[in-house]
Amino acid sequence: MSLSTAFRGALGPLSRMKPRLRISQTQQEEIEGYLWISPWLFGLLTLTLGPLVASFLLSFTQYDIVNKPIWVGLNNYRLIFKDQDFYQSLKVTFTWALMSLPLHLVLNLAFALLLNLKIRGMYFFRTLFYIPNVLPGVATVMLWMWLLNPSFGLINYLLSSIGIQGPMWFASPRWALPGLLVMSLWGVGGGAIIYLAGLQNIPPHLYEAAEIDGAGTWHRFWHITLPLLTPTIFFTLVMGMIGVFQVFLTAFVATAGGPLKATLFYMLYLYTTAFQSFKMGYASALAWILALIIFFFTILVFRSSSLWVHYEAERTRKRGEP
Repeated sequence: MSLSTAFRGALGPLSRMKPRLRISQTQQEEIEGYLWISPWLFGLLTLTLGPLVASFLLSFTQYDIVNKPIWVGLNNYRLIFKDQDFYQSLKVTFTWALMSLPLHLVLNLAFALLLNLKIRGMYFFRTLFYIPNVLPGVATVMLWMWLLNPSFGLINYLLSSIGIQGPMWFASPRWALPGLLVMSLWGVGGGAIIYLAGLQNIPPHLYEAAEIDGAGTWHRFWHITLPLLTPTIFFTLVMGMIGVFQVFLTAFVATAGGPLKATLFYMLYLYTTAFQSFKMGYASALAWILALIIFFFTILVFRSSSLWVHYEAERTRKRGEP
């Protein structure tokens, strides 16, 4: 008799004495569900929550990647508020937010109204408007750098053909930020598609009833379209506001923060601090300050939403309709 057979024979009576573990159908489904989402949970813990905790701890250290972190407490946060580049990056970012966010909201809505028209070939135009959003970001920036070149760019050539001297664009501290704004309009089709989905969810009978009552185009837009579109506006406002505080690619490729730090966005300053100056602790503190800024404005928008966001289900419930 082999040793393994004797060992199993000795443990046989003991194993039969143990009560069997019974798993209900609900518990089995829960276990299977957790197994299916385990790759996502692993990614969440290792690629999201882990780096968040690490960056928070590193924000209290002096760390340059090569050497071990040195605990410095709140020193990084004290230095930030004495840093002139920090204030310049905040100025550029907030200026960009005030310029870009309202313009994109209005243009997205305007293009969505046009794309919602019932005309032949509209599916082609919708696809055409959305194509810029699937193009590679760096390639798009390089294209616009050629279009806005002050010497041989197409934009200045067209302006000169009508007697207007084009600006220096990215070579000028005054025109660099407006140049990036013009470049950003290339992707308004993505937001327009979201507005288009909101427009097509508005019940058609509301327009029919308003038209029977004699309401004109403006009155139908102001009293039906705009109120019922406020949930979509709220969504795009929140996502757009988060996006304007995280502008990086266009400035990094087109201007690298220049000229004279006129396009030194906050995320660009954070990147250069971390991966060019290798001040990882200081950059982590910058990142958490940015997170607090975004959190503050997001909460502000959410708190104000009850004053201007209208949902059709709530309006129906208030009227007592089934």
